[in-house]
Amino acid sequence: MARFRELLTPKDMTQGEPWKRIMEFAIPMLIGNIAQQLYNTVDSIVVGKYIGDNALAAVGSAFPILNLLLVFFVGIATGSGIMVAQYFGAKYREGLSRSIGVSITLTAIMSLIIMIIGPLITRPMLVLLNTPETILNWSSEYLIIFFVGIAGFSYFNILSGILRGLGDSISALVFLLISTAINVVLDIWFIVGLNMGVGGVALATIIAQGISALLCFRKLMQMNEFFDLNLEMLKPLKQYTVKLINLGLPSGLTQAIFSLAMIVVQSLTNSFGEMVIACNVIVMRVDGFAMMPNFTFGNAMTTFVGQNIGAKRMDRVEEGVRDGTKIAVGVSAAITIIILIFGKYLMYLFTDTVELVDLSMRMMRILAIGYIAVAVTQSLSGVMRGAGDTMTPMWLSLITTIVLRLPLAYGIAYFTRSEAYPVGRPESLFISLVIAWVSGAVITTIFYRKGKWKDKRIVEDMA
Repeated sequence: MARFRELLTPKDMTQGEPWKRIMEFAIPMLIGNIAQQLYNTVDSIVVGKYIGDNALAAVGSAFPILNLLLVFFVGIATGSGIMVAQYFGAKYREGLSRSIGVSITLTAIMSLIIMIIGPLITRPMLVLLNTPETILNWSSEYLIIFFVGIAGFSYFNILSGILRGLGDSISALVFLLISTAINVVLDIWFIVGLNMGVGGVALATIIAQGISALLCFRKLMQMNEFFDLNLEMLKPLKQYTVKLINLGLPSGLTQAIFSLAMIVVQSLTNSFGEMVIACNVIVMRVDGFAMMPNFTFGNAMTTFVGQNIGAKRMDRVEEGVRDGTKIAVGVSAAITIIILIFGKYLMYLFTDTVELVDLSMRMMRILAIGYIAVAVTQSLSGVMRGAGDTMTPMWLSLITTIVLRLPLAYGIAYFTRSEAYPVGRPESLFISLVIAWVSGAVITTIFYRKGKWKDKRIVEDMA
């Protein structure tokens, strides 16, 4: 029992062999990311099997709008994670306490704003995106329910991110597994048992994440040996609020850029019809599993580098970057091979339509080579963010997403128009994506080697 309690405590990543610390932190987070992906996957499986392919397309059409309005929480989570990691590494109690407090307060403010704005813009945005009339009502229902219950989602992600910044990826994993189990049960109950349709999927998710958010908050309240969490620390003092916004805003903008690009591409996707929309949903679900090692090691590198930058251990940072990137590339390559071999069987979980499965697998093969490139991009971007340099990843995302991906998607579609494909070939969606991924890896490596991120340590600013 004592050993189990030890696992559920913050971890000092400034001691021990870097690769071991990274793996100890990353493995629970990878399992957690698998559970996180199960949210979307189970939703899609239940919707596709029990409601139909059009309902699956409806959920897929809702995601670009959902992601756009969640960018605020991405910014808060990123800024908070960097501050928590660096102050924890520097053993600066007040800075750590204030960072956690201001994150909680800003999350409350942004949740209230999204609850009001989200339902108002949902249907106009769906119409603007040329969402087919056959799925418009379902997409709108899904989004409105999600936005009304946004507080559970936002606090779960922010608070679990704080736990990870403290090096405690185990507690975050436990709460995520609980959330996933609740979500699976509620999905089946609401859709199969109560026949609630697409709205039941959104309701199941916000209830499950709300429960896990409460568990995360309870866990943080028990960590008073490391920081203070009281009304005084919840006050959004200017210096900490500005620091969090300065660190988080570039990441929020990065997500906003990505989400806007998804919306623009979704409009192109919608023009191909329901079959390609549903195909895109299936591919993105499988893609989520392929991407998990990349995002996992990117986040692990952010925490590892943040704590060691805070402790002024640049020797450990450099060793950890080498180890972490090699592991990320190796794991990503292995998962990519597995998906290429067994991907078709995964796709049959979502639909029984053979034509849809074949189309989805064809698109998946196009993306395969890009996952290893993304492993490099995410690892090195995580290093820069952990050091406090969130601007460089933002600009790199802008270049690869706006300058490369969007023109390529529409350009390839335009030049492949034919009698059989009047709006172009649907492969344009995925060829453009993989080119952007590979280019991003090359550009990120160049900027990482320039080393300007090494001068971004934040602790001296306030200590």
